[in-house]
Amino acid sequence: MSRRLELPIGPELAGIKVDTLLKRHLGLSGTVVRRIKWLEDGILVDGRRVNTRYCPQEGECLSVRLSDPERRSGIVPAPGPLDIGYEDQDLLVLNKAPGVPVHPGPGHFDDTVGNFLLAYYDSKGEEGDFHPVHRLDRGTSGLLVVARHPHAQEILKRQLHTDRFRRTYLAICVGTPDPAAGTVDAPLGPKEGSLVEQTVRPDGKSARTHYETLAVSGPYALLRLTLETGRTHQIRVHMAHLGHPLAGDFLYGRELPGVLARPALHSAQVAFCHPISGFPMSFTQPMPPDLCRLLEIP
Repeated sequence: MSRRLELPIGPELAGIKVDTLLKRHLGLSGTVVRRIKWLEDGILVDGRRVNTRYCPQEGECLSVRLSDPERRSGIVPAPGPLDIGYEDQDLLVLNKAPGVPVHPGPGHFDDTVGNFLLAYYDSKGEEGDFHPVHRLDRGTSGLLVVARHPHAQEILKRQLHTDRFRRTYLAICVGTPDPAAGTVDAPLGPKEGSLVEQTVRPDGKSARTHYETLAVSGPYALLRLTLETGRTHQIRVHMAHLGHPLAGDFLYGRELPGVLARPALHSAQVAFCHPISGFPMSFTQPMPPDLCRLLEIP
């Protein structure tokens, strides 16, 4: 089954061009409209194909296809574990395990969230390509929002870094920040000579991280963090910049072999508005066992 949106044509909408109805009344972007208008069943009025110049009449029903008729990402479906916390026709909220990349890349061709999700769609006989709304580092655990189609992805991405889409992280850092709560406002950019590292640099992109110390356990502190921006490795670099790198961070701090196999960072809460209904949604995910053990939490 394909995902479709319908718009019944009342007297106030009669005679308006399909292109205008799609953009102003259904909220589709020009990019999405250009993608679907070439599909055999992309834009229908009362079940018959029309072009974007058509003007529906009162009593007719405009219907538009949202789901992917073909996969353009090039990602290969591969079976793997998926922890799905929520799912509907427009989005999924996943609990990503630490150590699992989100996207395929060098050394990770068929063992990523993208591979696993496409295999999941295939197992259910459903259409769909991989449309992540945001990213998590390979070592980061926790909540990841994925759209089911390009229209939902565009709407959710527009919400990112606004009050409509809030992400809260839990992290364990080395030492105790002083002050216990505050904001790191330091621009970030690539570190010279490195293909992956980021660093604080005056010519970097603006980056703001709010942190709050929740607890102290031995050499470590548990922090709650929220982001105003979403730069690569932002939390990890900002905490190292404060002098309190994340525990287990091999890039910006020190590894903890035999104790923790990844940076101590967890996506604990996401809150956003549903891309179609606009309904507020919120999800939480407790810290996983490896981070609890570090803080000696039962």
